[in-house]
Amino acid sequence: MASRAGEPAAPEHEHSSPPLPARLALRPPTFPPGPVCGAWWPRSRDMMTELPILTDAFDAWRGKLPSFAVRRGTWPEAPCDLPAAGHTVKAAWFASGYDPYTIRLYSYGVGRWDLLVVPPGTEAASAARLMTAAADPALHLTASTLVAAEERRHDQDGARWEQEQVEQWEGEGGAPQRPSAGLSFFRNGFGP
Repeated sequence: MASRAGEPAAPEHEHSSPPLPARLALRPPTFPPGPVCGAWWPRSRDMMTELPILTDAFDAWRGKLPSFAVRRGTWPEAPCDLPAAGHTVKAAWFASGYDPYTIRLYSYGVGRWDLLVVPPGTEAASAARLMTAAADPALHLTASTLVAAEERRHDQDGARWEQEQVEQWEGEGGAPQRPSAGLSFFRNGFGP
C-alpha cells in the first residue's frame, strides 16, 4: 500500500500460508507390517519444520504420535523434543541398528510404524516409485533395499540413455549431452 508524502507507510500484514501437507503413503492398517509400513517424502532436511507436518498427518490417520526413532547423522540437527499440534514428540537418535532411510514412529493404538524416508530433492518419478513400493503390502523389503533398487533402475536408465546418445552421435554426428537429473539425493545425508 502506498503512503502519501510525509506519512509513515502502513504496516504490511504478514500472511503466512499454511504448511503444505505431508507427502505420506501408508500401508492399509489391516495388513501386517513389513520391514516398512509406508513412506514419507519430506520437502527439506529441517527436522524442526518437517516433523510437525508428518506428526499432524499421522495423528489424523493413525493416532497420536508421542515419539520416533531415527539413525543419527541422517538429519543435520538432532533435537530431543519437537513441538507438534497439542503435544511434544520425543526423539531417539541411534548410532547403529537403524536403517539410514527409515524413521520409526511410535503411535498410541497402532504401535510401531517404520517408514521409508525418501530423501528431499528426489526426482518426482523416483519418489513416486519408492512411495508406492513402500506402501505395497505384497512387498517385504527394507528401506535401504528399496532405495538400492531405485538407484540401480536409475543407473540402468542412465546407461541406456548414454548408449542411445552414442548411437545418435555415431549416426548423426551429434555430440551426446549428459542428463542433469541424477541420484545425488542419495548422497545428501540420507543413506550410507
